[in-house]
Amino acid sequence: MTYQPQIQDRDVTTVTSALVKRPDTMSVANFTPGPGIVKLDLTFEVAKLREALDECLTRADFMGEMQDDGFAALPLTQRPGQTEWTENDLSGRYWLRTTDTYVEEPREDLVPEIAFSEFSPKFAGTYFEHVHNELVKRFPIGRTRVLSKGLYNCNSWHRDPEPRLHIPIITNPGSLFVLNHHVTHLPADGSVYFTDTRAYHTALNGGESQRVHIVAALAYEQVAE
Repeated sequence: MTYQPQIQDRDVTTVTSALVKRPDTMSVANFTPGPGIVKLDLTFEVAKLREALDECLTRADFMGEMQDDGFAALPLTQRPGQTEWTENDLSGRYWLRTTDTYVEEPREDLVPEIAFSEFSPKFAGTYFEHVHNELVKRFPIGRTRVLSKGLYNCNSWHRDPEPRLHIPIITNPGSLFVLNHHVTHLPADGSVYFTDTRAYHTALNGGESQRVHIVAALAYEQVAE
């Protein structure tokens, strides 16, 4: 039986017109570039990235008090000679709006990214060291961390003082990166993605497995406020 509306107005026309075309359910599992997010030409071997992750986790554990909330960090770079990390080192300054006043608030202290210039001796000889060496040949690299996000989990909607590079190691089709109004998926295929995280953004994992990325801060001039 075909439904017949009692009223034929513009809203009915809008909805029925929208139903004519089926939604795209295929391309959402691929990367779609947009303002502030670009796939670079540089690539790495994803199998070696995963081997390095396994090896590094035999040498050190993920850090951070927010692990129960789905956020954990494994620092790959440090200040020269650094042996201890604070929670601020693991996350750093960010801004967000928390109430319906939409007033922006700073959280934590600004981390001078350029100070994190030394690759961690703990992970010497791993493929991650090769990754870091290739990045610093091209860019001023600050804190470089392996960031883990648990399943069915989302970061805050925030902005950072600097842009970042993402290298997915483990992901799933439900793992998405949102930058302002652009939403995309970052496949773990060895690609390196520039993300202008000076804009508002979040990462979410709507999948049934862990999401793990290398995230390297680009230590150009930082936004101070």
